[in-house]
Amino acid sequence: MKDTFFSQTACDRCGGSLQSGRTMSMYSTECICIECKKKERKRDDYAEASRVELEQVKAGNMNFRGIRPHGI
Repeated sequence: MKDTFFSQTACDRCGGSLQSGRTMSMYSTECICIECKKKERKRDDYAEASRVELEQVKAGNMNFRGIRPHGI
């Protein structure tokens, strides 16, 4: 599968423009816009998703698919 993170122009979640910035979802491998990231941070389970992501990176797993790999 080709990595399109830096070349895609639309948010995987809302379809909005990525012109103002992009980031990876904490829940999956979706490339999301800044507005979607703001909404993610307000979720009750965001701290848990962040904790698990950090654990995986520290364990050497740089390809962790997130706690909800098929989207939220």
